[in-house]
Amino acid sequence: MLIAIERLQRISERCREGRPLDAELAGWFGQCLATFLERGASSFDEAFGLASRHGGVPWWKQMQIRERDDALRALAANLAADASLRARAQEIERLAVRYAASAWRIDRDKGRMPDSYAGTPREQLWRAFRSGAPMPLGERQIRNILVAGERR
Repeated sequence: MLIAIERLQRISERCREGRPLDAELAGWFGQCLATFLERGASSFDEAFGLASRHGGVPWWKQMQIRERDDALRALAANLAADASLRARAQEIERLAVRYAASAWRIDRDKGRMPDSYAGTPREQLWRAFRSGAPMPLGERQIRNILVAGERR
């Protein structure tokens, strides 16, 4: 699924820039589109390899969660290295709850991140909230996200 999304992002970028598609990308896109148009798949998502299993998480929600989790892991990496996993998760929860109650109420209506956030914990908080995945999260869920990142 991630390969299909990456390909679609490359196609979108090239189309918006008025650049031609390379042969591999054009061939893949043409084949997927033909599958859809010839009713070889029941949906666009299925034809392009984006369909989730019955009851599964849709591809776009998976991308939101991945983006949020990456931001939370980046935030954890910038916290005290000698702090325990639990302490880092608790600190992230505290920061996220505070951000949700204060700055996010204003930031969510802006089209882009405030420049003053660059290089600060607020940058990663903004990215996590902006992802569209649920935020803020509890300490246990943050811990699970951090542990899953260490397994990668």
